[in-house]
Amino acid sequence: MQFLWPIALWSLLFIPVMVWGYIWAQRRKQRTVVIYSSLALIKPAMRKTSMWRRHVPPALLALALSLVLFAASRPVARVSLPADYMTLMLAMDVSRSMLAEDVQPSRIVAAQTAAKAFISELPENVRVGVVSFAANAQLVQAVTQNKELLTAAIDGFSLQRGTATGSGLLVALNTLMPDVKVNLETVLYGSEFSGWGESAGMGRSLDKPKETKPDTSKVQPAGSYTAGAIVLLSDGRRTTGADPIEAAKLAASKGVRVYTVAFGTPNGVIPGQSFSSFWTQVDEESLQKIAKITEAEFFRATNAADLKKIYQHLSSKFVLEQRETEISALFIAAALALLMLAFGLSRYWYRTA
Repeated sequence: MQFLWPIALWSLLFIPVMVWGYIWAQRRKQRTVVIYSSLALIKPAMRKTSMWRRHVPPALLALALSLVLFAASRPVARVSLPADYMTLMLAMDVSRSMLAEDVQPSRIVAAQTAAKAFISELPENVRVGVVSFAANAQLVQAVTQNKELLTAAIDGFSLQRGTATGSGLLVALNTLMPDVKVNLETVLYGSEFSGWGESAGMGRSLDKPKETKPDTSKVQPAGSYTAGAIVLLSDGRRTTGADPIEAAKLAASKGVRVYTVAFGTPNGVIPGQSFSSFWTQVDEESLQKIAKITEAEFFRATNAADLKKIYQHLSSKFVLEQRETEISALFIAAALALLMLAFGLSRYWYRTA
């Protein structure tokens, strides 16, 4: 918790002084009472009450005052509030490894079914765009609230060879935040981001005219962007395109979270191609790094039911967003409730006939 006016917290020192004054007054009152010779005449007329009752209203008043003084410091907390609107980008792997039948009836059919169910459960204030990636990446449905268009785009996936995970992530990021200004043509051909995958021996252009890097000016804290996010689903290893780790770093520099889903089992095989088992094994390590870099979450799904649960979990996350919000009003409201309680107890306990 943070405070917009922390110096006001010093006013809380008045509370122990007030408590000490109350205790001193009570003791002084007791010493004054013993001066009288006898209370035998008025004792029968005194109402029988518990000794602690007379201290409850003052204690409530002291607590209410403490809350008011605390509220004066204007506390700020990170709370979950309904999002005014949110844009989600679904980046889905459509490589031929999605034909594997280790997930019934096949990976691609199970992924399409879960994605469509996910979209159907989103509230109206959430807009969605769909990106598919295989050997290259493309925006198959621009950001929209029309769920019929989104469903049709997912049903229309066409499987291809190759897995350009990084390119899919960059297309999704560019659609979510056009001001990032990623040159998608050069990304897809490997010239702009050619130096990013050198450590893996991929993505290097032989006719590179000039080494260029993405614009990282105005770097934002990772995970700070609350108006949108990216959900990336992949079932295989990156074989071409931009380095997904460097693409994740770019997303993190803009504050965008990238939630990653590893889909499939280690035993997946493309029908009719028994030699393809290597390319159907998901690269969980890279997907975990992408989620970690962007302050998001990594999920593992080995069957259609797992994937459905993941999408349901994500759906609940995207309805709410985290905001830094001043909560002084909550303490003021609590103080007023305590004042009313103190007044009510006093009237009830010490009412006159």
